[in-house]
Amino acid sequence: MEIELLTLHTSQLEEMKQFYTKQLGFSLFSEDATHFRIKVGSSLLEFTNEYVVGEPYYHFAFNLPSNQFQEAKTWLKAKTTLLLEDGEDEADFSFWPAHACYFEDPAGNIVELIARYNVNPTSDEPFSVHQILNVSEIGLIVKDAPSVGEQFKKISAYKSDDKPISNDSLSFMKAKDNGVFVLLTGEGRRWLFSEKKSKIFPLRITLRNQYILGVDDRHEFFITKKNDEF
Repeated sequence: MEIELLTLHTSQLEEMKQFYTKQLGFSLFSEDATHFRIKVGSSLLEFTNEYVVGEPYYHFAFNLPSNQFQEAKTWLKAKTTLLLEDGEDEADFSFWPAHACYFEDPAGNIVELIARYNVNPTSDEPFSVHQILNVSEIGLIVKDAPSVGEQFKKISAYKSDDKPISNDSLSFMKAKDNGVFVLLTGEGRRWLFSEKKSKIFPLRITLRNQYILGVDDRHEFFITKKNDEF
């Protein structure tokens, strides 16, 4: 699974553009009156205010070179405030293994930078925003996670472990071992490094194959082929 384009809603389009392009330094790929896209390694991240309702927020992550976590964390601390969990400003995921740190953007999204040591490549270049590899995770919040998990079989994506999918658990859905996941869960689960709980908001995930999936304006999950776009 590779995320080609991730489209998220925001009511703060201009503030978000300034934050990601001016403050963090991502390259602006395209923009118009209702959207902008930035280049995140091999992925594109899009924010749109078209048909936005309320104040949407999401959890998503960016993959780092496996040898540059501390360098990236130092870079991020100079740009914005790191979020804390139990007084710590980084997470040690020994089961992956990986290290991660988190920040919140102007729209309240919980954003993660993660270095997966057994998956992500290394880099010999000094760390900058342009060393970020791709969009590596997106939280997909749905009404019925077990049912949606069955639909993931259509795109040959499966849970990364053998535990059953539930609305209360966080299921890492993957198509291959490349450090890219859709995090499937129901509403009401607290995001790490935040007091915010998972909530359904529209989003669109364009994969680097023939599929697009996400949640529509009625909060219904969908999977469609690119040729059958609605």
